Amino acid sequence: MLRAARRAFTQRPYAEVTMRGIAADAGVSASLIVKRFGTKERLFNTVADFGPAADRLFAAPPAVLGRHLVLTMVRLRRENHSDPLLRVVFSLGNMDERTLLRERFREQVTARLAGLIGGERSELRAELITGQLLGLGATLSLHRPGAGEEATPELLADLYAPALQRLITGHSGHSDLPDQ
Repeated sequence: MLRAARRAFTQRPYAEVTMRGIAADAGVSASLIVKRFGTKERLFNTVADFGPAADRLFAAPPAVLGRHLVLTMVRLRRENHSDPLLRVVFSLGNMDERTLLRERFREQVTARLAGLIGGERSELRAELITGQLLGLGATLSLHRPGAGEEATPELLADLYAPALQRLITGHSGHSDLPDQ
């Protein structure tokens, strides 16, 4: 149900989304969705909540967060058959609900990550980290089936996490991050 709702709310304006349409896409009755979520507004608010995914993604200390982010992202994708963050990419329009989705993402994911990693330019580093996570999700979705789908989460983390970890720690291999 949530997968169908995420797809509906990120691909169409809120006013065009119906509980019946979501139910048909999910293969369930509209009454089941109403029983579980109550209203379309409550369902949208559930879809627009990145908090649970962020809780799992950020459940590691900064010293090992890069690897944890990749492992958790891949495992969440495989468990849920959908990406925990990628829906924000489809919210690039100007409609109010899409703006709300982006604002919630910024607050619940990017700003929270910036606070977690701290240090110089933490907001910029957090934006770059979330961009890389979104890129990983997009790549795995784009190349399906593909080598990424066949790779173990550990192999993906071995290859992808070092770049994330450099952004997390703020160490670029150069003496300092530039001021401008």
